[in-house]
Amino acid sequence: VQLQASGGGLVQAGASLRLSCIDSGRNFSSHAVGWFRQAPGKEREFVATINWSGSSVSYADSVRGRFTISRDNAKNTAYLQMNSLRPEDTAVYRCAATSLYTDSAAKGFHLDYKYWGQGTLVTVSS
Repeated sequence: VQLQASGGGLVQAGASLRLSCIDSGRNFSSHAVGWFRQAPGKEREFVATINWSGSSVSYADSVRGRFTISRDNAKNTAYLQMNSLRPEDTAVYRCAATSLYTDSAAKGFHLDYKYWGQGTLVTVSS
């Protein structure tokens, strides 16, 4: 599994962005994917997770109802659709993958995720 996130940018509050996480390696369809973010001076934060088939997803309270995680295993890609963006969503967003979708992984415990991609910066202006 070799992940690369893309799709970040500078937008105004209320706008939308869609992030992509592409796996250029193997076995993407057997791995759960998580999105995490880290704002300057803050701890890494769980955003959303999705299991290998897409049948189970979870979200942080701060993004539930605004963000949607999805995946297309045929394209080895996971997505994070972000709507109604807020300045507090500004962060570097990274995707990660794990072959073991445990309860803690589903809740976004970052140590459960073995594979990490480079981040993509999302900046939301007020």
